[in-house]
Amino acid sequence: MDAHSTSLFLTLIHLLALISARNSLTPGSSLSVESSSDVLRSPDGTFTCGFDISSNAAIFSIWFSNSAPKTVVWSANHLHPVYTWGSRVELDIHGIMVVKDYNGQTVWTNNVSSSDADRAQLLDTGNLVVKGKGDVILWQSFDSPTDTLLPNQNITAATKLVVPDHYSFHFDDQHLLTLFDDEKNISFIYWPNPDINIRAKQRNSFNSTTIGVLDSSGHFLGSDNLSFSAADSGPGIMRRLTLDYDGNLRLYSMQKNGTWLITWMAYPQLCYVRGLCGMNGICVYTPAPACTCAPGYEAIDPSDGRKGCKPKHRISCDGKQKMGFVKLPNTDFLGHDQDVQNFVSLHTCKNICTSACSCMGFSYMQGHGDCYIKSAIVGGVTHPALPGSIYLKLPEAVRVLQSSIPHSQPFGPEYGSECGAVSKNVTTQFLDTTERSHSGPKYWYAYGFLSAIFLVQVTIAVVGWWFILRREGKQLRGVLPAEVGYEMITNHFRRYTYRELQRATRKFRDELGKGASGVVYKGVLEDKREVAVKKLADIHQGEAEFQHELSVIRRIYHMNLVRIWGFCSDGPHRMLVSEFVENGSLDKILFCTDGSPILLEWKQRFKIALGVAKGLAYLHHECLEWVIHCDVKPENILLDKNLEPKITDFGLAKLLNRGGSNKSTSRICGTRGYIAPEWVSSLPITAKVDVYSFGVVLLELLKGARVSEWVANADEAVEMAIRRIVRMLEDNAKIQGSEQSWIAGFIDPRLNGHFNGSQARTMIKLAVSCVQEDRSIRPTMENVVQMLLSVDEAGSIIQQYSLN
Repeated sequence: MDAHSTSLFLTLIHLLALISARNSLTPGSSLSVESSSDVLRSPDGTFTCGFDISSNAAIFSIWFSNSAPKTVVWSANHLHPVYTWGSRVELDIHGIMVVKDYNGQTVWTNNVSSSDADRAQLLDTGNLVVKGKGDVILWQSFDSPTDTLLPNQNITAATKLVVPDHYSFHFDDQHLLTLFDDEKNISFIYWPNPDINIRAKQRNSFNSTTIGVLDSSGHFLGSDNLSFSAADSGPGIMRRLTLDYDGNLRLYSMQKNGTWLITWMAYPQLCYVRGLCGMNGICVYTPAPACTCAPGYEAIDPSDGRKGCKPKHRISCDGKQKMGFVKLPNTDFLGHDQDVQNFVSLHTCKNICTSACSCMGFSYMQGHGDCYIKSAIVGGVTHPALPGSIYLKLPEAVRVLQSSIPHSQPFGPEYGSECGAVSKNVTTQFLDTTERSHSGPKYWYAYGFLSAIFLVQVTIAVVGWWFILRREGKQLRGVLPAEVGYEMITNHFRRYTYRELQRATRKFRDELGKGASGVVYKGVLEDKREVAVKKLADIHQGEAEFQHELSVIRRIYHMNLVRIWGFCSDGPHRMLVSEFVENGSLDKILFCTDGSPILLEWKQRFKIALGVAKGLAYLHHECLEWVIHCDVKPENILLDKNLEPKITDFGLAKLLNRGGSNKSTSRICGTRGYIAPEWVSSLPITAKVDVYSFGVVLLELLKGARVSEWVANADEAVEMAIRRIVRMLEDNAKIQGSEQSWIAGFIDPRLNGHFNGSQARTMIKLAVSCVQEDRSIRPTMENVVQMLLSVDEAGSIIQQYSLN
């Protein structure tokens, strides 16, 4: 049967199901578990409500009608499945909906107390509601989500997404939306990183309202300022936000064939999800994330990595047991720091751990002297980006034995390929001993571990097939749902051939712009996505170095950064493929360089300033590898259809002839007027060059004119004009009693005095501090974001100021 026939067959089945399905459930009626057609359908057929059956168990659920495989979005009795014969769900005249087992025992009820129930109905939104007279909603499933949030369904202080007995997503006691690892009556926060402060998280705590919602276009916004967007944001796409079994929060989009695509995730690197591999377990990449046991431990349940590992030994505190340490390079156990010592030697750190019975091991940062004593070994991660090493405390006999046998090979299901997975050769160096006298056993250990990795590779196909069957047939046991969505990383960022891009751009006809880094053309891919294709100029890197830089760029994702979809490295052709941004660059609108009829109002200018600041702060402080833009200017700030800013050309400083380390560059690659003073000196280049450029962009947003137009005469350089303007602003700020008049005189006259005084004053102050010649005085982009957020009020009043 060909694809067209299959599609037609599935459509006919869907139509027959719609005809046989009920529209509503009236008081006194029920749905039985025996008949697969005894279900409720939403009016448009998108959702189905009934019993989801697996083996001999059934759960009253709501699912997408046409997803492949079946995707459940809500469950009533997921903790208490009922038997597949004789079980039913009933609606009584009071609006009480009850799920009963075959023997009549109640396993779930909606706890409605009313006397005028009219019907139960499944809406087009996926919301199951019980309605009273006059369409009054007496109860709705949206108020009690399980693991999934649908578009326009609120998450509030009273609701949360849950993976039973392990993970949850809800507002914490500071009113921040947070991911929790729930273990035996105690919860640990693991996202956002609990080690960073509120300012770094860019969140607002203790708001009077606690609400978060995903809109129909794929944008999520929380009252705590948590915001993220689907990479394919836009109308007309079925979406869901799901807390998956592995503890990662993911946003999915449905494709035309019913499969799911991940378009955003809280953790691109799955190993950093706390507790993924349980107590005494370590998450490694093979190359997909997989669990392994720490030396001296063995798996509790080889089929389930989350259950962790148990010790093969006992540690005695009577002083008679001789202890030693096994070193695990590039490894850490997140949290459970019993004690922290700074500027101490490795020998001192070992002595501290040896003398403390509760110490299970320690993390040590060579070169920094930071010693973290661990009271438990949980949340283990091995990744080359981790700078320190873990030293596990083991009885000496066990330590020597452990050094001479192969390490535990990964167990439990692999979690799928992901962004930033380490290469296989890294895991072969996973363990090392700390004592040189045991160099012989160490190499036996290394050979053993290589053998273990080889066995893993040989059995990947078998394990993969087993895991697929396990996912489809045993969802009640909490196994991962099908994750076609990792295509977001593995498929959507990919290599394109020159011919593909030549075809997509109609032989590079539609030129969008040209700059020092290359020419940009508009294109349309085979999947109908509009893209911008940049032909990179002045590329002298080898393929390996080019691929390394791309490995950094591909992991970058932020709503205020242009999304990079892929690249071309085909013979002499080097190109980047990125999302197409509708309104073009900021300079065209702000300076009317192409006759743009759009006048940016004050609120839009402030939003652009804040968005650009957030994007740069992400590049400087949140990327796994430090990224300096080096060419921040209006031409590299694009505006989407909602005039939200997206920074482009980040990472090109490394691709285009950038030499040396991350902190230096071989040539000036910025633009005159936006270049920081240290470019022309011998000072190393740091993120403060971007801060300077951002300050110039702030001045241009305020003034509505290019800095190059501020020169007083032909003899004055642009840099001198900027310093003159800054001195003028600093002097004006000292004048008492005429503050608003001089601010109004500086603001773009096209705004006719309509601006927010508090925001304007803050932006001027920031601009002045950002363009200081002494870079140590300039703020960080995190500081800039915080200052802008402090005056970013939803109810900001735009006042009119007059110069008269």
